[in-house]
Amino acid sequence: MKAQTKPIIKSSGNIFIDLGFPPEEAAILQMRSEIMTDLRKFIKRKKLTQAKAAEILGVSQSRVSDLIRGKWEKFSLEMLISLATKAGMRISLKRAA
Repeated sequence: MKAQTKPIIKSSGNIFIDLGFPPEEAAILQMRSEIMTDLRKFIKRKKLTQAKAAEILGVSQSRVSDLIRGKWEKFSLEMLISLATKAGMRISLKRAA
């Protein structure tokens, strides 16, 4: 018996829209996801311990652990922007027409 293949559907560019979230929520989730990824890359690139990253970011080591483990539900967009700024990242918001 031949296995049925499902059609490949092109992504909208925002996985959260593709998963069925309302556009306004999907936009925020996408931003949170991108900033969390950038922060995790920063910690890895700098070879920081969780304790040192916590010191730089001004949070507890357990918060850095949550960040590294991808516990996105524990971080608001505002908090992630604050952490990214403390890490020396420049954050900007652009509106598409």
